[in-house]
Amino acid sequence: MRFLFALLIANPALAAPHSGVVKVRTGPELSDIVLFVVAALGVWFVRLAMRARFAKRGTPKD
Repeated sequence: MRFLFALLIANPALAAPHSGVVKVRTGPELSDIVLFVVAALGVWFVRLAMRARFAKRGTPKD
């Protein structure tokens, strides 16, 4: 079922039409900013999870 859902989302017919004309970039697009924020949140979440995992183990005994 997930595979069919992924195919539906990735269907090129559902993509926005493209005129073929390249527009001049004057700065970062909204999607660039959102991608950066999502990546930063992902790194933060993984670091938080790893800190909790290693804190649960305790300190190693010599």
